[in-house]
Amino acid sequence: MNALALVAALLLIGWVLWDAFETILLPRRVPARLRMSRFVLGWLWRAWSAIARAIPRRPRRENFLGFYALFSILSLFIAWASGLVVGFAMVHWADGSRLAGVQGMTGFAADLYMSGTTFFTLGLGDLSPTSTIARIVTVIEAGTGFGFLALVIAYVPVLYQAFSRREARITMLDEWAGSPPTAAVLLRRWSESHDPNVLTPLLKEWELASAEILESHLSYPILCFFRSQHDNQSWLASLTAILDTCSLVIVGVDGIDPFQARLTFAIGRHALVDLSQTLRTRPVTQVDTALEPKALAELRAWLAKAGLRIAEGPESDRRLGALRALYVPYAFRLSQRLLMPLAPPLPPAKTRYNWETSAWARTAPDDAH
Repeated sequence: MNALALVAALLLIGWVLWDAFETILLPRRVPARLRMSRFVLGWLWRAWSAIARAIPRRPRRENFLGFYALFSILSLFIAWASGLVVGFAMVHWADGSRLAGVQGMTGFAADLYMSGTTFFTLGLGDLSPTSTIARIVTVIEAGTGFGFLALVIAYVPVLYQAFSRREARITMLDEWAGSPPTAAVLLRRWSESHDPNVLTPLLKEWELASAEILESHLSYPILCFFRSQHDNQSWLASLTAILDTCSLVIVGVDGIDPFQARLTFAIGRHALVDLSQTLRTRPVTQVDTALEPKALAELRAWLAKAGLRIAEGPESDRRLGALRALYVPYAFRLSQRLLMPLAPPLPPAKTRYNWETSAWARTAPDDAH
């Protein structure tokens, strides 16, 4: 019995199983650094994002980035399975490769083949263990492989259910805040409704949406990298637009009670901060969080045309800058990390909502805006 090889094999098996347990089953953020998933996903994202940055056209870049999440999940499953197969093969090798069957296949190659067929429960029978320890290891590996495959089958639907719930809210925000979403369009929509209570349910809905994003993306950080269905939308841009809206309402918008805005702002900012910690993206301290006076004046003038009046004066500007300083550095850094652009304060000129466009028609009646 090679004791050193046995210890190394057990450490490898334990490391892979613990990482899979933390990633799939443990519903909380784990700050561990020495994790296989961190190495695999981190290396893969660095390579993938480097290629994406070299793609000039945004639609093609988004299409390329859209494959990352699925490819990273498959890569992680392959890495886990490979680690377990190699680990159990090392156990057989440490026991002296006590296998019988195929002629000409000996040593670690036979151990690796035996481990692979056992882990994936193929049951070919061309190699068989000849010692008690080898038989026990074979049974344990078969059970581990069966359980691992069951976890993998259960893991993917959970991800896509969380993704679907998130995308439904992001898509619904298009009709309220435009594409890309902006606080200016959202407040203009509120003014056009002539109902002072119409904004509160929307902010309350995004209070719940922010909490769901916080819970699901902390438990499964890979969801942060899932791209939205449209190139000009993302969970980060949508959440930032909601926070922009809450900031303006808290500072003061005539006719809007700021109570719900404060609640939604709190949970939205909480989500950005915790997800930044999970992805280890330190907020950018050099970024100017306050809107420039010219941009703020343009925003007030644009909203004034819709009959909206935002609080003015040095004190209001200071409060708005202080609120933006609580979340903009985190959103800006996440935007850089995830390659998800943030929307400007005002909608781009001649922009169209996603619901107005298709491959056959790109316009809608002006009174539909």
